[in-house]
Amino acid sequence: MNINYQNYQNFIIVAVIVIAALFAIQLIVQWWREQQYSLKGKTVLVTGGSRGLGLVMARHLVQQGANVAICARDPAELERARIDLQQRGGEVLAVPCDLTDELEVKQMIRLVSDRFGQIDVLINNAGTIQVGPIQEMTLDDYEEAIKIHFWAPLYTTLAVLPHMRQRHEGRIVNISSIGGKVSVPHLLPYSASKFALVGLSEGMHSELAKDGIVVTTVCPGLMRTGSPYNAFFKGKHREEYAWFSISDSLPILSISAESAAKQIIAAFRRGDAEVILSIPAQIGDKFHALFPGFTSVLLSWVNRFLPDADGIGSDRVQGKDSKSPISSSVLTSLTDQAAQQNNQY
Repeated sequence: MNINYQNYQNFIIVAVIVIAALFAIQLIVQWWREQQYSLKGKTVLVTGGSRGLGLVMARHLVQQGANVAICARDPAELERARIDLQQRGGEVLAVPCDLTDELEVKQMIRLVSDRFGQIDVLINNAGTIQVGPIQEMTLDDYEEAIKIHFWAPLYTTLAVLPHMRQRHEGRIVNISSIGGKVSVPHLLPYSASKFALVGLSEGMHSELAKDGIVVTTVCPGLMRTGSPYNAFFKGKHREEYAWFSISDSLPILSISAESAAKQIIAAFRRGDAEVILSIPAQIGDKFHALFPGFTSVLLSWVNRFLPDADGIGSDRVQGKDSKSPISSSVLTSLTDQAAQQNNQY
């Protein structure tokens, strides 16, 4: 009995050592791969770079020596972001652009190329969020989400591809969402369009590898970027904003924008095909892959606790105009801080 127990102990010790060694080797390999791609002097275009995650990524890119171009629709918001980035010592170009307009996208790409010579990295980050029950969502909501989450990344990618192919080098990063892996109640236009982006991005990764172009699909979970302020809410919009902004603020459920930005940049520097950000998102992805039916059942129960339809109906209001005592409290303090830091006001 003692011999068997001793053997068991030895086996556990060896197993722990082997697992630790493999983990250490993986970290070393990841670090080595990341070091092979320097951003110094590279030109990076970040769509939706005027606020939120896009702005945070742009800050880190500037700090790593990249020439950064950002684009967004709001000129005033874009100018604030440009000043923010230039104060950090970087070469920055800010271009107003409606990414759902193919002609404007081509003109914007031409301006960036004329300024910096070439675009080495494209980060398709621009997005929109519409929150509310299915009864209040209109066809316009779905069309808007598809335009910004599918057509806009496709327009920008097709515009940069010829030169990347010519150089046999380039990196494209598509910021999707865990909502593009697991469809979440009250976010149907968002999830459906993010599913489309995941499919597009994964297919691009397979087809463009032979041209020396690396495509990385990013699927973050909840992030503390301040995005609820500029999301659109329907139905009982104050209640919808409350659950969404509180979920977005909880440290266990959500990841900071700083951490997300660092992980995304490290992932595309390594040339990863996919990165899922935050432990809850990784667990959700794996659970859904193993038990898709059960996941849907669980989410149907979650939906029972979300606000009913009615309220303002299919009209929509931004988050900053949907506050209530509970959604502007200690429960949402981290989201409020992120909104202040990341140009969301």
